[in-house]
Amino acid sequence: MYPVSKEVATTKTRDGITLVADIYRPKTEKKLPILLMRQPYGREIASTVVYAHPKWYASQGYMVVIQDVRGRGDSEGEFDLFETEIDDGEDTLNWLSTLEDSTGKVGMYGFSYQGMTQIYGAISQHPTLKTICPAMIASDLYADWAYENGAFCYELNLAWAIQLGAETARLKQDFSAYNVLYLASRNLPVWAIPSNVEESLRKYAPFYYLWLNTPPDDDYWRRLSPQSYLDRIDLPMLHIGGWFDGYLRGTWNFYEQMTAKSAFQQSLIIGPWCHIPWGNSKGDRTYFNKANNNINEAQINWFNYYLKGIETDKSSTKNIKLFLMGENKWLKRKTLQKKKHTTFYLNSTGLANIKDDDGKLLNKNKKNSEDIIVTDFWRSPPSLGGHNSVNAGSFERGELEQRTDIITYTSDFLTEKLTIIGDISLQLKVACNHSTFDISAVLSQVYPDGRVYNFSQGYIRVKEHQENKPIIFNLQPSAIALEQNTALRLSISGSGFPAYDLNKGDRQEAQTITLSVFCTKESFLKI
Repeated sequence: MYPVSKEVATTKTRDGITLVADIYRPKTEKKLPILLMRQPYGREIASTVVYAHPKWYASQGYMVVIQDVRGRGDSEGEFDLFETEIDDGEDTLNWLSTLEDSTGKVGMYGFSYQGMTQIYGAISQHPTLKTICPAMIASDLYADWAYENGAFCYELNLAWAIQLGAETARLKQDFSAYNVLYLASRNLPVWAIPSNVEESLRKYAPFYYLWLNTPPDDDYWRRLSPQSYLDRIDLPMLHIGGWFDGYLRGTWNFYEQMTAKSAFQQSLIIGPWCHIPWGNSKGDRTYFNKANNNINEAQINWFNYYLKGIETDKSSTKNIKLFLMGENKWLKRKTLQKKKHTTFYLNSTGLANIKDDDGKLLNKNKKNSEDIIVTDFWRSPPSLGGHNSVNAGSFERGELEQRTDIITYTSDFLTEKLTIIGDISLQLKVACNHSTFDISAVLSQVYPDGRVYNFSQGYIRVKEHQENKPIIFNLQPSAIALEQNTALRLSISGSGFPAYDLNKGDRQEAQTITLSVFCTKESFLKI
């Protein structure tokens, strides 16, 4: 462990903007590699909500550079979400390639926005950038971050926009707008955004309304999506995600895309974590000490191998490390591809929304039936935990599922362990009194005493539905072992507010939605 000093440094972008960074330097005569994080929240924070402090990384024998992106912290310019990060990332790498006392090798780390800046930086193919560790990112900005299967990720996007807008107002010394947004962040106005909050949001976080009003096929999404640049990205990468993170589908998709085309090692770690924090407890479940955040050590091992040439287990052929909930242990795998699938068909007498012992998940469809739920705009089913929530994780939902606007289908209590790893998909034959409607699907583990804990969920906004075509969509990937004498449950409803915005239909007004789910051979869960 090296003693570490800290200094402030600046660099100029190609258009003359000054970017400010903190440099943590180990006290040594050796030339050292550089670890870079580019972030929008103030470099003093340095993602310490999930990572060890930069001083710890520096003490391991690295120069650590934490930079304020354009228009944030002490850096000059205007902040325009993601828009300048490709060019600014390349300019930063140009600067670091000349930094005194370095080996000229750079690695990047960080999660969320800081994960995205790594990928944007890699697009330049700068020779000094040798490896990155992107955590909790989007490959497709529209489908992996802003929306999920066409539904706007309301709660997370609103909370994030208010946070970024408040900080921008503070930097602009508009303390009136700052106070408005700060107070909104303390009590998120999900039911109605007050006019003064909307005014401040439109001024200081305009991307929020841009996201709401930009269609999925617009060039805006293509331009800012990493998957649009796959032909220009090829580096060793350590991909990091969480089973309850709202951006896991982005991490999952980007890992598979890079694995399919990369000449370099692609590794993946997924823990039982939400976006913040990465620990062994979240919601109503505890995953014990093995679920503790192990990413700092993993990243140092990774950087030691790719920036210093120190051999570690990162050369192993098993590049995937997944935390298996239920057994609370880590699994090592060579591939995300499944060896086999299990299919459960929906069965009921038509009362699966009335009694939690009526709807069944069986290995075959025994009898055709119809379950009907009515989603009342005034008392729509709420979201609870899951991945797309400010309060993410696994929660006890037994009382929630007594509502008659939620259908439940439950397997028999298991006579042996059922292990679910990877992709989960749902196909439903439905009918609705509106052409556009939502479907929320939650998978849970049920205990004999009636406790119910969610472990995966999915959401879709259906538009211009054709009744002769089943609806097919993916739920959040997962890894869980359901032990003997517990059961698997699928819950279906027509809303998940405030995780997702309420579907007001084409007329943008309150509407009552009647949804029929048909228990036929065309309605099944595939795990």
